[in-house]
Amino acid sequence: MRVITGTARGRRLKELSGTETRPTTDRVKEGLFNIIQFDIEGRRVLDLFAGTGQLGIEALSRGAASAIFLDMRKDAASLVGENLKLTGLQDRGRVICGDAMAYLSTCREKFDIVFLDPPYGTGLLEQALSKITQFDILRGHGIIVCESKISQELPPVAQPYFLHRTYRYGQIKLTVYHRQGEDEA
Repeated sequence: MRVITGTARGRRLKELSGTETRPTTDRVKEGLFNIIQFDIEGRRVLDLFAGTGQLGIEALSRGAASAIFLDMRKDAASLVGENLKLTGLQDRGRVICGDAMAYLSTCREKFDIVFLDPPYGTGLLEQALSKITQFDILRGHGIIVCESKISQELPPVAQPYFLHRTYRYGQIKLTVYHRQGEDEA
């Protein structure tokens, strides 16, 4: 697992041992960042269910202003901190060890990009998507990127959010939602 491009290009990230964490494959990650490549520079990112932190770190490497990494596992949160140091991006990243739903329910910050890649088949993706739209934590023109199995159907979202597009990478699906800008709502 490596950083694809940007200031930390080519840096190998540490991985968690065991099977509890399923890192995004390089092919899917490259596709994801091709989709949002013009929306990263200077943006605030939330990497929910961060695991190794590779998605948020890739965004920081490509010019995101800041990123919050959240994972409920202490070993994962610790590893994200190590990976941030390894890439020299620790000054723009903040790691939180805690429950994603509790964080979203009390979040007072606004983000431009949110990455949702929880463990498959847990219902966490649907719950997180619901909380993000319910508490409206995205700025105008914000983006939510969800990774899931190809067979998983995600629920519709309410205005000002809307389904932008889905992309297929083998058995993996990326679902991209956008938030309308203030002038469009």
